[in-house]
Amino acid sequence: MAESVELPNRLAILPFRNKVLLPGAIIRIRCTSPSSVKLVEQELWQREEKGLIGILPVRDATETTSVGPTLSPGVATDSGEGSSKIHLGTSDSHKFDGKNQQEFIHWHTRGVAARALHLSRGVEKPSGRVTYIVVLEGLCRFSVQELSTRGTYYTARIASADMTKAEMEQVEQDPDFIVLSRQFKATAMELISLLEQKQKTGARTKVLLETVPVHKLADIFVASFEISFEEQLSMLDSVDVKVRISKATELVDRHLQSIRVAEKITQKVEGQLSKTQKEFFLRQQMRAIKEELGDNDDDEDDVAALERKMEGAGMPPDIWKHAQRELRRLKKMQPQQPGYGSSRVYLELLADLPWQKASEELELDLRAARERLDSDHYGLVKVKQRIIEYLAVRKLKPEARGPVLCFVGPPGVGKTSLASSIAAALGRKFVRISLGGVKDEADIRGHRRTYIGSMPGRLIDGLKRAAICNPVMLLDEIDKTGSDVRGDPASALLEVLDPEQNKTFNDHYLNVPFDLSKVVFVATANRVQPIPPALLDRMEVIELPGYTPEEKLRIAMRHLIPRVLDQHGLNAEYLQIPEAMVKLVIQRYTREAGVRNLERNLASLARAAAVRVAEQEHSLPLTKDVHHLGSPLLESRLADGGEVEMEVIPMGVSNHEISTAFRVSSPFVVDEAMLEKILGPPRYDDKETAERVSSPGVSVGLVWTAFGGEVQFVEATAMVGKGDLHLTGQLGDVIKESAQIALTWVRSRAAELKLASTEGVNLLEGRDVHIHFPAGAVPKDGPSAGVTLVTSLVSLFSQRRVRADTAMTGEMTLRGLVLPVGGIKDKVLAAHRYGIKRVILPERNLKDLVEVPSTVLGNLEILLAKRMEDVLEHAFEGGCPWRQHSKL
Repeated sequence: MAESVELPNRLAILPFRNKVLLPGAIIRIRCTSPSSVKLVEQELWQREEKGLIGILPVRDATETTSVGPTLSPGVATDSGEGSSKIHLGTSDSHKFDGKNQQEFIHWHTRGVAARALHLSRGVEKPSGRVTYIVVLEGLCRFSVQELSTRGTYYTARIASADMTKAEMEQVEQDPDFIVLSRQFKATAMELISLLEQKQKTGARTKVLLETVPVHKLADIFVASFEISFEEQLSMLDSVDVKVRISKATELVDRHLQSIRVAEKITQKVEGQLSKTQKEFFLRQQMRAIKEELGDNDDDEDDVAALERKMEGAGMPPDIWKHAQRELRRLKKMQPQQPGYGSSRVYLELLADLPWQKASEELELDLRAARERLDSDHYGLVKVKQRIIEYLAVRKLKPEARGPVLCFVGPPGVGKTSLASSIAAALGRKFVRISLGGVKDEADIRGHRRTYIGSMPGRLIDGLKRAAICNPVMLLDEIDKTGSDVRGDPASALLEVLDPEQNKTFNDHYLNVPFDLSKVVFVATANRVQPIPPALLDRMEVIELPGYTPEEKLRIAMRHLIPRVLDQHGLNAEYLQIPEAMVKLVIQRYTREAGVRNLERNLASLARAAAVRVAEQEHSLPLTKDVHHLGSPLLESRLADGGEVEMEVIPMGVSNHEISTAFRVSSPFVVDEAMLEKILGPPRYDDKETAERVSSPGVSVGLVWTAFGGEVQFVEATAMVGKGDLHLTGQLGDVIKESAQIALTWVRSRAAELKLASTEGVNLLEGRDVHIHFPAGAVPKDGPSAGVTLVTSLVSLFSQRRVRADTAMTGEMTLRGLVLPVGGIKDKVLAAHRYGIKRVILPERNLKDLVEVPSTVLGNLEILLAKRMEDVLEHAFEGGCPWRQHSKL
């Protein structure tokens, strides 16, 4: 029990928003803001049991009603019970909750001095923020005479508001006080007796009635009730003990009446429950009897609910007739009959499909859509421009049947996320359907209901999950569908992607037409070649060839690093990856068209930093018992779960008050040595090309794969033999024919190229030629290696090395003409990634260089070749001085 204390002239003030602490009451709070943490440290933690603070109620300025006087910081007021209200002016405003906006608040003129019964200190992870948990006991009332600041928290000059001992003795002789006290004790005893019957905790409270003065009991009882903030303030302002006891008696009586009413309601409900339990038992018996007879009313209720659900599905008239016919058939069946479950599931599907339900499209804002695309994707200028054009047409004519966009590109270049951005710009739901490895036509059209375990196709199932008839549906990996005896899914997609046919799409399971014309279809693929021509004709192909190293760097700095840090619970205070280190990761550890491997390497760095942070940060569960009190009130309040959980309102925004002793001493800055330690030795080296072409017979080609462009080395060597040509490296028929053409062309030009002394000399006389394409585990095919094969053979027979900084691509004819090839942009980007400085291209591919970024072209020397002799002129150091002019 709080005894009388001598108050100092000035107290530190801890504000309580819309909450009042009364004398004798105990409350538990958690201090998290810098100002409240500072106050607790200086006024309670350091002073231990001698520390006192003032608890002052505050209210928001938006609340118009007020109970009792209020004041502003730095304004003096008298201690009388006036009703004047002084608002905070603009100059007196402060950031109350630590946010950017300013809040005007009203401070009450009366508060309660409090001491700490218990203190505990802790540190939050991973921020390192210090927090305190404080158990406070209210002691006595005081009036605020002047409010000022001390550092980050407030202090006040105060005066005691309670009666002196002499004044209290005089009041106790007052007959009115005696009557009020008896009335309060009688009401309180009646409440305690009622609670004792329910909770068995009245014995300790009865001791309080006999030992604690009545005017203090009034505060203690009222503090245990849930009353409004205005009533709490009114109780706090009741300095006159007779007024205080009168208000407390009224509140105790009200609480007593509410308990009695609740008890009556509980008795009534218990009576009803007993009746309900009896009915439940009888219904269970009836259900068991009906199950034996094969008749179950519950299924009839479920069928009625299903019928109501179908009526609200908005089916077209012809489909509704079909559904009613199926429903009548279901009603005639017993649940135990075969086919009952399948019919029930079929009707539930009809009821769940969004026949008419569509999401309301937002008014398209092209500027916002462009900003969204720019924020989500770096580069891809042409691709984003085509999407904006698509959205512009949708804005001018929402019902227009636009083309089906098909994003084609290597993995990790952002195809799926582009489709998600289209859905966000249109304000529609996004449904992704993966077609990779699908070989069954039923995955698209569904199974017929005659099969056991039949299901609808993926399209109908996706629409059921989306619950709207106009989502954005992504057909992912459309180039990886297969075909077998169960059908061809790609052929089934012809109907889906044709605007003239998908209005009446017929799923085999559904067996009724469904309108897919409102669905916006988007497809993705890694390659165009596997897609059947008829299906490809229904889509507009948009190529995403890959990113340059500069684009990868920007993507990593803007998107990948923030995402990786967030996924690993880190921030810039714990891990810093300089731009130069990201460049090294791109150059030495990744050579891909996309950015997935780059993200994996960055994640490896983040995991290493997470280990370091987790090892250095430790929680400091410091606990000080400031004052142990054997009071029955404290024991009853804490034992009975009567503590009050609340957050102390922030008093400032300064984060410098939080101790930095619990943070990581220094951020984890990645350097070159750390890269090799975490990621291992570099996987790629700029000197690789020079080392591999250091001997004659090796040339550097450029090829296209499903993962983007790649550099392909071609090695040729000669040995004693019978003039045979050996080819290795998992080569296809086309590339084998290119090798034979290349060897034939070199043999026919041997004298002109000074590979033989005279005409008619057989280069292969007495020796075999072996041509190998390294990485033998990777299948290779295509016509674009013709010029590379010729260069390798000429280098072998002339014993001259090919330039290490030169790569080439192109198809050749038997007469030596260089023909154009595809994938120029991907191949040029691959050469740039590998550090190649010179690229030989067919002259007729000059037009394709428009698609190559200017930053890449600025770092490369593009050499155009019309004939094979031009290729040899550029491929060898100093040109090809030993060749003669061709007579063709």
